[in-house]
Amino acid sequence: MLSRVAESLFWMARYIERAEDLTRLLAVNFNALLEAQPDAVAQGWAPIVTVTGDDALFTELYGQPTAAAVIEFLLWNPLNPNAVVACVTRARENARSVREQVSSEMWERINRLYFKVKDADRAAVMRNPHEFSLVVRDGSQAFQGVTLTTMSHGEGYEFIRLGHHLERADKTTRILAAKYAYICRLPVVSSETSLQLIALLRSCSAFEPFRRGRGAALEIEPVAEYLLLDKQLPRAVLFCITRALQSLDIVSEGAPPRPEGARRILGRMRAELEYLDIADVLGEPMDAFLTDLLLRLNAAADEVARNYFNARVILPDSRPRQQQQQQQQQW
Repeated sequence: MLSRVAESLFWMARYIERAEDLTRLLAVNFNALLEAQPDAVAQGWAPIVTVTGDDALFTELYGQPTAAAVIEFLLWNPLNPNAVVACVTRARENARSVREQVSSEMWERINRLYFKVKDADRAAVMRNPHEFSLVVRDGSQAFQGVTLTTMSHGEGYEFIRLGHHLERADKTTRILAAKYAYICRLPVVSSETSLQLIALLRSCSAFEPFRRGRGAALEIEPVAEYLLLDKQLPRAVLFCITRALQSLDIVSEGAPPRPEGARRILGRMRAELEYLDIADVLGEPMDAFLTDLLLRLNAAADEVARNYFNARVILPDSRPRQQQQQQQQQW
């Protein structure tokens, strides 16, 4: 497979997943703050911007994080390269650049999502982003479903799968990092703690699986362990790393010998997570632990790019390649 094609498929998947994760996070936070105390509302939007890694740009554009400012910034501000509209646009452009590699159903779904996002009633979304979140969620999951059932499960499919799972691992880690310290400062038993833990789980599509599978009390320790170490939750970090490794193994079959940088990084992460005692990283060590996870996930993605990609991915603007890579590495 041409490296240009592989890279386009990889980033198409990451952009679609990124758009879905951001809108879900935004909608969950919006709904959670409707029931929160006034002081919690005042500081409840800052962690959402922190998850994206675009704090400096947001502060430059808006100053203090308010509901209206964060919603506009994350969904469609033209100066935010990671806004949802920008992610869906880039996903569509990458799909269009390799149109012969994706099925007609895949192209139809991503094209439909693009126009729904582009033509959304922004005033209505500002009042309540929940319905917009459902549009993006349904479009993203429909796209993933038709990819699974209509695309040949060869190298191209595995690059898509690799992109999805690296993006998911990154987002789950970032969401947990943004919420963990704040929740730990709350009283162990309180309505605010329960609301925040439910919001944390819902942000990762994990609330219902957690209650069905674990039946555990809503406390930060079992929730953190579930999001990091569960082997069945589709957005748990360990699950995603395991699936990413499987895709790398398939992609490497029959290919010329390549450096094993990405496999080595992800393999070590999987082994460490499989044998991790969650008690060793609870409390103050959690911040450093999650930061290290993010750095290693980024390093693995860089190794994938270095080993497999050497052509320019088509994006909807003409920014130099170096700027594109900087934007991608922010995640």
